[in-house]
Amino acid sequence: MAIEFTHTEGINFNLPQKLARKKWLKEVAKLNGNHIIGELTYIFCTDDELLEINRQYLEHDYYTDIISFDLDQDDGKLSGEFYISIDRVRDHAIEVDGKPGEGFERELTRVIAHGLLHLCGLDDKGEEAIPLMRKAEEEAINLWLTMAENK
Repeated sequence: MAIEFTHTEGINFNLPQKLARKKWLKEVAKLNGNHIIGELTYIFCTDDELLEINRQYLEHDYYTDIISFDLDQDDGKLSGEFYISIDRVRDHAIEVDGKPGEGFERELTRVIAHGLLHLCGLDDKGEEAIPLMRKAEEEAINLWLTMAENK
C-alpha cells in the first residue's frame, strides 16, 4: 500500500495529520466494498490548474473540487490519482459554515474520501446515486473524526 500526498508548484499547503489519513483511507476502502489499496496519489492544486485538467482530459469547461483517475492495475487493488483544488475546498468550507477558515479540514476530508469512494464504485451522477455518495462521505468523515479523537 502506497499513499502519497503532494502539491503542484506554487501551492502553499500542508496536509494536517497526513500519516493518520493513510490508516483512515485504508479503512474507508475496506468499509466500501472490502477493497485493498494499491497506490493512491493525491495532488493538491489551484482552481486554474484543475480547470485545465478538466478541459484537457474530460472535456468539461467548469471548476470542480476533485478529479479522480482510476489507474486500476488488474491486481485487485485500488489505484488512482486525484487532483484536488484547494481553492474549491476553501470556498466550499466557507459556503458550508458561513465563516472563513471554519470547516476546511472537514471539507478536505470529504473531498479526499469522495475520490476514493469513486474508485470503490460509488457514483454521484443521478438522483439515486447522489444520496448514496453523500451517506458514504458522511460515514467516512465520522470515521476520520473517531480516529482523530482516539490518537
